[in-house]
Amino acid sequence: MSATSLEVFDTTLKETNQWLKLMMGELGTEDRHGAFGALRGALHAIRDRIGVNNAVHLGAQLPMLLRGAYYEGWHPAATPTRERHLADFIDHVATEMPRNSRIDAAEAARASFSVMTQCLDEGEMVKLRQLLPHEALNLWPDCW
Repeated sequence: MSATSLEVFDTTLKETNQWLKLMMGELGTEDRHGAFGALRGALHAIRDRIGVNNAVHLGAQLPMLLRGAYYEGWHPAATPTRERHLADFIDHVATEMPRNSRIDAAEAARASFSVMTQCLDEGEMVKLRQLLPHEALNLWPDCW
């Protein structure tokens, strides 16, 4: 039976739940709220770093529900940010995460990269690797 009676909503709920399940596994937590906050924070930092056109292309590949969280509060004129070092990128992730988060920002970024690698097109992941600060690749899954 349909949870919402609208297939498009049921699909995005299913897809978003899959992303959150993977994120929780990567973080080693059962805290769905924490996993969502960590994923949202990392997605915002990535979105802000990769420029408007690339951000829109990435957003189009996210499940509809995550896409809404991804675009929440976005100011395209303030992008791309210019983080050149991993510490600066992690600081950006931290500022985008909920204030009361118990999840480390570097761990949130690492887990998000892993989930994105599992869920998104390989070509998109190659492009992201080229757009993020080179040091951020230290957090990328070993499969690359």
